[in-house]
Amino acid sequence: MTIHLELLAPAGNEELGKAAIEHGADAVYIGSPRFSARANAGNSLNDISKLIDYAHLFNARVYIALNTILADSEIEAALNIVSEVYEAGADGLIIQDMALLQADLPPIPLIASTQMHNTTPEKVKFLQDVGFSRVILARELNLNEISEIRSKTDVELECFVHGALCVSYSGQCYLSQASFGRSGNRGVCAQPCRMKYTLKDGKGRDVISNKHLLSLKDLNLIDHIKDLAQSGITSFKIEGRYKDIAYVKNVVAAYRQAIDSFIKSHKGYRKQSSGDIHFKFVPDIKKTFNRGYTRYFLFDSKEIEHQAAIDTPKSIGADVGKITRIEKKSGYFLIKGKNLHNGDGMCFISPTGVLKGFRVERIDENGCIFPNDMSDLAVGVKLFRNHDHQFLKLMDKSSAYRKISVSMVFEQKDRDINLTTTDEDGYVVNSNLPILYNEAKQPERIEEQIQSQLRSTGNTIFEVKELAINIYTIRPSFLPKSILNSLRRDALDNLTLLREKSYTVKKRLMNNLTIPIYPEKTLNYKANIFNSYAKVFYENHGAKILENAFETGLNSSERVLMTTKYCIRREIGACLKKDRAKLKLEPPLTLTDGKRSYKLLFDCKRCEMAINL
Repeated sequence: MTIHLELLAPAGNEELGKAAIEHGADAVYIGSPRFSARANAGNSLNDISKLIDYAHLFNARVYIALNTILADSEIEAALNIVSEVYEAGADGLIIQDMALLQADLPPIPLIASTQMHNTTPEKVKFLQDVGFSRVILARELNLNEISEIRSKTDVELECFVHGALCVSYSGQCYLSQASFGRSGNRGVCAQPCRMKYTLKDGKGRDVISNKHLLSLKDLNLIDHIKDLAQSGITSFKIEGRYKDIAYVKNVVAAYRQAIDSFIKSHKGYRKQSSGDIHFKFVPDIKKTFNRGYTRYFLFDSKEIEHQAAIDTPKSIGADVGKITRIEKKSGYFLIKGKNLHNGDGMCFISPTGVLKGFRVERIDENGCIFPNDMSDLAVGVKLFRNHDHQFLKLMDKSSAYRKISVSMVFEQKDRDINLTTTDEDGYVVNSNLPILYNEAKQPERIEEQIQSQLRSTGNTIFEVKELAINIYTIRPSFLPKSILNSLRRDALDNLTLLREKSYTVKKRLMNNLTIPIYPEKTLNYKANIFNSYAKVFYENHGAKILENAFETGLNSSERVLMTTKYCIRREIGACLKKDRAKLKLEPPLTLTDGKRSYKLLFDCKRCEMAINL
């Protein structure tokens, strides 16, 4: 059995979606016109339709993110959007709100958003049984947990492999709503996890002051495609619908190469889409937006790894080395590390713990680097390049192209020529043109001319890998370039039309023979039930509703606002389970941003931290 692997990329808009496909994505996910978990990343139906048409030429898929919880008054509008994107040919719908399963949906495949808190085999099996084609797993799962889910379910499994990390379990964070009235589950998170906090102990003493204690590094699992694939993951997802085109091009290209390398060395796997990618640059994930990288909990939660970027939530880029000499009067410094270039943007952590930056104005023939600002620079300071000027100039240009391979068989007879064209997916078209016989003056050059004209596929999506020429005349006829070009254009135009017409969107298969029982008997606010349709859904599946969603106006002081596997104690060396913890803290611990204070609760048995008011 062949397992198809999918590289899934973010599409903030049509342009970014097409760039992702050009650089190797097998699928993209894009925000619906409304109700996306990235509220500012909504797209018009027209743009979505154009992206779908383009993607399907390469057998690439387009998934629509409609993954917020919905109010009763929004259900009708959401259903209208679902019908429209289904008619446009979308390959799947990413949702969070179970209300949609109570409605009369078209048979579009459903994908369970990671905001559904998909952490156990029981939950994933339930989602499978109620009609989901795919489940996006929680980022916090390790390989053993993923393997267990795979062994007990048949649904497609998708996981994040790259990009920004929510510090909380997705869908289980209410900190933004409680503090700023902006709900992440409604697509308008205020990102309180990226703010500065002071950690205080039980006696009110400052343990760590004014740091981004909840801000995580970015996820990077590019070296673990094999581990994930062999654990049952078939869709590898890159985060970033708010990221720019340089990020999309670079990161997608890097993961395309990593996945292709795995497929090449492991039998039984192949990529989901069609076409070969031709890159005009060398991908390097350190050269576009990143806060530093972590593998998060992919292996073992006990693994010692700093997961937070407490000095800054901004991009720091690539480590380029330390300053070895500085001449402030002359306005330059030297560095032992990677080569820098005029226009590079650099950053470093100042002695006071603040991220500072400067621009490289000039580098002379001796390697002396002249910045626009020398303040706080000193020998030994570690520098990072967060704006690689030359690399980003490459990203502004055409940096890759994607081509479908075709083989051609050309035949020449006395009164006609014929071209049979077969693409890599087995689609075949025949093109035929009548000709007036006109004996060639240089018959020895006929095949060379045919090769040249038929292989010139230009800006089409095709490239000719094989071309066989069969001439069935005693003396070849002269063939004008215009005739050969017309034959080629006709063949490739018809092949494009055939690919467009032949693409088939999978339909969701429904099983109404049984009603699966929800794995939790009682549900509180963490089930995110924001409308009457969702309430009916859960009740129909055997769950008792104790309270509605937090966003309905529940009292913040009585509820946990965030649950996370990330632990501040572990991050700063004060883990209660480790004998070698050097830092002894007097409980209870609190975080304060100067206006609000939050209590930290630690469940060491589950290795989780919770935050409440």
